[in-house]
Amino acid sequence: MRKSALFATLWLALASGPACADGGYRLWLRYGATTVPANAVVVQGSSPMLAAAAAELRRGLPVGAGPVLLANAADPRVAALRLPVAGLGDEGYLVRSVTLDGRAVTLVTAKDDRGILYGSFALLRHLDSGGSAAMIDLSSTPTIKLRVLNHWDNLDGRVERGYAGQSIWDWWNLPDDRDPRYFDYARANASIGINGTVLNNVNAKAESLTPRYIAKAAALADMFRPYGIKVYLSARFSAPVELGGLTTANPKDPKVAAWWRAKADEIYREIPDFGGFLVKANSEGQPGPRDYGASHADGANMLAAAVRPHGGIVMWRAFVYADTDPNDRAKQAYDEFKPLDGQFADNVIVQVKNGAIDFQPREPFHPLFGAMPRTPLAIEFQITKEYLGFASHLAYLAPLFSETLDADTRGRGKQVTVAQVVGAHQLSAMAGVANIGSARDWSGTTFNQANWYAFGRLAWDPTLKPETIAREWAAQTFGADPRIVDPVVQMMMKSREAVVDYTGPLGLAHLMATGHHYGPGPWVSELKRPEWNPVYYHRADRGGIGFDRTRTGSNAVAQYSPAIAKLYADPRTTPEAELLWFHHLPWTYRMPSGATLWDAMVAHYDRGVATVGELRREWDALRPLVDDERWTKTAAMLATQEREAIWWRDASLAYWMSLNQLPLPAGARAPAHDLAWYKAQSFPDAPGNP
Repeated sequence: MRKSALFATLWLALASGPACADGGYRLWLRYGATTVPANAVVVQGSSPMLAAAAAELRRGLPVGAGPVLLANAADPRVAALRLPVAGLGDEGYLVRSVTLDGRAVTLVTAKDDRGILYGSFALLRHLDSGGSAAMIDLSSTPTIKLRVLNHWDNLDGRVERGYAGQSIWDWWNLPDDRDPRYFDYARANASIGINGTVLNNVNAKAESLTPRYIAKAAALADMFRPYGIKVYLSARFSAPVELGGLTTANPKDPKVAAWWRAKADEIYREIPDFGGFLVKANSEGQPGPRDYGASHADGANMLAAAVRPHGGIVMWRAFVYADTDPNDRAKQAYDEFKPLDGQFADNVIVQVKNGAIDFQPREPFHPLFGAMPRTPLAIEFQITKEYLGFASHLAYLAPLFSETLDADTRGRGKQVTVAQVVGAHQLSAMAGVANIGSARDWSGTTFNQANWYAFGRLAWDPTLKPETIAREWAAQTFGADPRIVDPVVQMMMKSREAVVDYTGPLGLAHLMATGHHYGPGPWVSELKRPEWNPVYYHRADRGGIGFDRTRTGSNAVAQYSPAIAKLYADPRTTPEAELLWFHHLPWTYRMPSGATLWDAMVAHYDRGVATVGELRREWDALRPLVDDERWTKTAAMLATQEREAIWWRDASLAYWMSLNQLPLPAGARAPAHDLAWYKAQSFPDAPGNP
């Protein structure tokens, strides 16, 4: 038996045993205090993946549940039932109460072992969320083919924009140390349908492609394989120079292409099911094909040719943040990638952020969605909350994700949502920048786990409603008692909007302090490049505020379909939540409510702070229903959030008032300090700063 197979077998045996209190370690998989008899789960067939599914069911089924049968849809007894399995594909599942050989059983079936694994987790989710064990009828097929976490983890253990400790990958002690945490990571991902993970930072080091690190990645791949998870690596475009001794990384140079083919062959010898490469090129100083006068398509296609013989893919990021368009940073990706539509190889997928700037608390959907119909486009979300209060602030992100996925890219009754664009090609993907670290609870706080969970559920099915996801997560995380589920869901559903209100209301964005992105800094103006400065984005002065992206400004609205562009071109038809993203307006501009823009802004800031106060009171009321450890930590983080929400509100208003010279509306509280005090705050040791 291979060493990796032995470790997997031992862990599956342990996984069926009891678990103890954990302070959040068990995530939403909080079953395991008791186990059902082994014969309560019957498996037709044998594979590591079926063994993983059976172990999970034996660990998680309620006492008295069963019997459960895991069987392929092609099994003669299952086929005789004539169940609706034709459209399940490779990963879809059907879970149904049936009678076999005169005996009532719960059948988990699929066309592939992957579907049986996902169906087993779906059954546990159903039961753990309060669903009935009688007459079960569950069926689902993923909309998106590749559902991938992007780890911005560095080889030295630091996590860029990570707020939950160090990397969970112990690169120094891999491949020998097979930490059980890696199996729990795989279990958690499989439970929500995630089927891929990029192990290293997009700001990649060439060393990650050396034999030493390939062996470490192979060890992780061995542990993840029974859970249906492929590993990917971020590739540094200049690796042929840094590792191969070549004088160039020009994608049109045959020697460069040959180096990448040899490197791909080397990786696949160690990891036969390696997923492929993720590439950040010509962005924020990263090397890329444009260094050699070549296009993004040239670079992506050269790498795609290297992995094609092995069935691999290339995910090429469209985040091209460089000083190439001083007119409007929001236009850069569209300007560079739109002309390349149809030029990418069929195993390349262009990975586009949800918005055109950078994971802001609110952004309009990226105009590339709907602009490149001949190119598969992956959507990239940020699960780690770089701009939404780090791990400290409660901000449930499913509303942010769904806001983008549900956005109409066409208008005028010809609705094509972003989710439909993402799922339109055979090669489809959704990526999420992970919020996972070495913290005992994985993500810094219990509520941050919900964002990991929501990403996976929406990647599987983008039509799921944020409230539905919140409810099933809360029931699995805290128990199905409605006395806790209902208020927790209520807290979650208003939390992200609160962060928008106290950090950047009415379409304002990129107002954070420099470098570490912690706290407010709307006054920052002295940085070398214009688009590094918050003043570039809000354009506030004595007369007004907002970025004019209409025909009289940068004309970024023209990157959208004509119907959507027309909507955004007029402040009267622009959604209020995005108003200042597209328009520079006087402080006295009259809002639909009749209030001035200034008064409305102040009201939003105050509403955000007030909502955090509500969250604290609602959590306080739940103390008798939540274990002390998780309740205490969440209470502490909510106290931090309220203090920092007030800071954001006061600092921002102090700065805006220094420009517009307007008084606060009647009854509004004055900032606690003067503007100079807020400007003097410094945080050189804030976490997550590269």
